[in-house]
Amino acid sequence: MDVFVARQPILDSQGHIHAYELLFRESMDNYFKSGDGDSATSSLISSSFFLMDFNKLTMGKPAFINFTANLLREGMATLLPKNQVVIEILEDVDPDPEVVAACKSLKEKGYQIALDDFVFRPDYRSLIELADIIKVDFQATQSYELQALIKRLNELNIRFLAEKVETLEEYEKAKDFGYGLFQGYFFSKPNIVQGKDISSNKLNYLRLLQQVNSPDVDIDKLEKIIRADISLTYKLLKFINSSAFGLNSQISSIKQALTLLGPKEVKKWASVIVMGKITDGKPDALAIQSYVRASFAEKLSAKVGLGGMGSNAFLLGLFSLIDACLDRPLAEILQELPIEAPVKNALLGQPNGYRYLLELIVAYEQGNWSIVNRLLNKFSIKEECVPQYYLQALAEAHELNQ
Repeated sequence: MDVFVARQPILDSQGHIHAYELLFRESMDNYFKSGDGDSATSSLISSSFFLMDFNKLTMGKPAFINFTANLLREGMATLLPKNQVVIEILEDVDPDPEVVAACKSLKEKGYQIALDDFVFRPDYRSLIELADIIKVDFQATQSYELQALIKRLNELNIRFLAEKVETLEEYEKAKDFGYGLFQGYFFSKPNIVQGKDISSNKLNYLRLLQQVNSPDVDIDKLEKIIRADISLTYKLLKFINSSAFGLNSQISSIKQALTLLGPKEVKKWASVIVMGKITDGKPDALAIQSYVRASFAEKLSAKVGLGGMGSNAFLLGLFSLIDACLDRPLAEILQELPIEAPVKNALLGQPNGYRYLLELIVAYEQGNWSIVNRLLNKFSIKEECVPQYYLQALAEAHELNQ
């Protein structure tokens, strides 16, 4: 039986991924049909810890996991490693003596506690005093209350998390109010600001991309570009010497590494490294999401009639967020890159096989299952292979970000 876990990144004020919230799903329908919170969390724990590779699922970051009153009383949280989870107490949990005692016990054992969809109530004081993190719904809370909550609880050592942040304005407001953690659609659909140019350093990385994507890759030119950058040299040698390659001997030269990888894998490596570099000053979720999309697209390409075009599909996914990374118009950026016309057209919204592939990936990310199912039917794709490919893409992204 297939298992499904939804996840959403939680970022800090520097745009770095602080944690992920995990949610159980029993199918590709993006909700838990029974509405039983106890069953949802129990199944989530079973799926993410006992069936999947939890560290790869969360990229080594902590996971926020929802807990009901029953599960708190039953001590379910102590099944989980305290350094890998945050116990998120749902908003409908009443702070009765048993619940408070269970939370005190968790705190004593070293667990972090978060209060979800928080609205101040005097009878919640006992849980507030145990909380490490308070999550506030930016869509459901009045502006004055968003700020008043922090002032009211200022004497406590609590971090405030703004959730359901959907715009740049809300993000900036949350930071101004004193919120230190952020969650919401804004970070997966970043606001695009036009007009900025690329700094010289970023331009050099784009030249690297041009070289690895040229029809006849020149190893000597690649070596020259990489040699000039200690970060690129380190990452290349670390990558080629990783356990993923299972080499009997270590690789010590740039040219040797490039030759062993071959043009196809060098292209992937360079693309991922460059995406990470040009997103400096942006949430690193963008770089990770770009790679996950790229790998996901490559794996799905044959299923949508693009057999033999996996490399193009990879670039399609990788560059699907590049306008957000560079704060520049997508059409302008694509003029500078030697990508095949069908891929460029797809990124610009023109219908073709690559565009259908990108629409499937974005719909799957956003849980828009009506579009997902329509495209699966269009290409006669078996439903079960999609989450399998997505988890594989997550695992690869985790490996590259170690």
